[in-house]
Amino acid sequence: MHHQQLKPFPENFLWGAASAAYQVEGAWDADGKGPSVWDPFTKEPGRTFKGSNGDVAVDHYHRMEEDVALMAEMGLKAYRFSVSWPRIFPTGRGQPNEAGLAFYQRLIDALRNHGIEPVLTLYHWDLPQALQDDYGGWESRQIIADFEHYCLTLFQRFGQQVKYWVSLNEQNYNLVNAYLLGTHPPAVQDPKRFYAANHIAFIANARVIAAFRQQVPDGLIGPSFAFIPCYPASCAPADLLAYENAEEFNNHWWLDSYCFGRYPQAALAWLQAQGQAPEILPGDLETLAAGRPDFVGVNYYQSLTYSDNGLDGVTLQRINTSGTKGTTPSSGVPGLFRTVTNPHLQTTNWDWAIDPNGLRLALRRIASRYALPVLITENGLGEFDSLTSDERVHDHYRIDYLRQHLEACQLAISDGVELLGYCAWSFTDILSWLNGYQKRYGFVYVNRDEQDPRDLKRIRKDSFFWYQQVIASNGADIVLALPRMT
Repeated sequence: MHHQQLKPFPENFLWGAASAAYQVEGAWDADGKGPSVWDPFTKEPGRTFKGSNGDVAVDHYHRMEEDVALMAEMGLKAYRFSVSWPRIFPTGRGQPNEAGLAFYQRLIDALRNHGIEPVLTLYHWDLPQALQDDYGGWESRQIIADFEHYCLTLFQRFGQQVKYWVSLNEQNYNLVNAYLLGTHPPAVQDPKRFYAANHIAFIANARVIAAFRQQVPDGLIGPSFAFIPCYPASCAPADLLAYENAEEFNNHWWLDSYCFGRYPQAALAWLQAQGQAPEILPGDLETLAAGRPDFVGVNYYQSLTYSDNGLDGVTLQRINTSGTKGTTPSSGVPGLFRTVTNPHLQTTNWDWAIDPNGLRLALRRIASRYALPVLITENGLGEFDSLTSDERVHDHYRIDYLRQHLEACQLAISDGVELLGYCAWSFTDILSWLNGYQKRYGFVYVNRDEQDPRDLKRIRKDSFFWYQQVIASNGADIVLALPRMT
């Protein structure tokens, strides 16, 4: 669609930024917090880039007031953060840890005092290690009750102060890595266990959304989905079928379950034939149908292009976590699809396609298929940033990336998408899970590396001041020149 005139961003648009507990908080064992599955996992040799971990991260736990003051200076309208489950329940269940609840209460109060809307993520991958040890975490239906108990505790404590909630963050990306690629804990490579764990997570998500309706009737809740729109490599029928396969397995499998309460038919039939389909018990589909979200959270970073893949073809491969450009191999599922390079798109040093139009497509596909509002819960550029001798970071490449993606958001709004807000990833630099600290996303540079926390000084990047102007103009100044830094 070409529009003669674009619609403006809504007056109440949530201009935000985001983070996750394990990636920013540090204080991994402070004030009664129990270990998450990431605490021992990152200590195993070879798991992460240069052995990096979140023991200290960027020490947001102890520097929260400083970070919120920077958010207020930028003019943020929303801040998306996650609560650490083992900080609230050190063993995953039982009585809550009041010190953990008190930290998040202080954070929410600080945000609200500065006019920043808190967007609370219930689960961003940091499963209590005790539940993994006790019954296998997401592979057991026991987790449904434990997750609901944890979430109910947060609904009852913070439901009057927090309107926007995210249930599960990137269930698709996390569990693909955890149960297919073996790169996230518990480091399994088994398709049968993968689909079984996902089904249980779907049930838990739906149960929590149903409970939310009773506890926070004026709030809004939805999962955050790592949406990677699919393209066919060519107009050859085999490539078009591969594209349909990829869209069904990689996108519809998740979003149809969240929003329709059922699995896509062709994908389910294929898994049944392979002996990999999840066990669907009586009442499961009814539970899923009762857990329709209020919005879909979208974490968008790239699109992928697909080609035909024979029964003896390419298998799933691990992604580039070193930042060495051009090292990501073709990946796929034999009999379904394989990835190919899109010659029309540039890539980052981590080989992620830079595709603003893909974000517009993702937003339109959700709006048209599911008729739900969308909240962009993550979008950003992970790159190498250099600190100059006068302590500046000139990240024009990040500004270009964000500008193009915000332009795509405005085009999607003009296409008819109800877009609630945009939470850039991330506010400060963070631990980028397997990628260490060299892959920087933030508006605020944090002075540390993989082994040395240094002084953790916060330094505003050029993108900080650019986004400040974008927010102040409610998106009208996206394309204006960078304001003068003082």
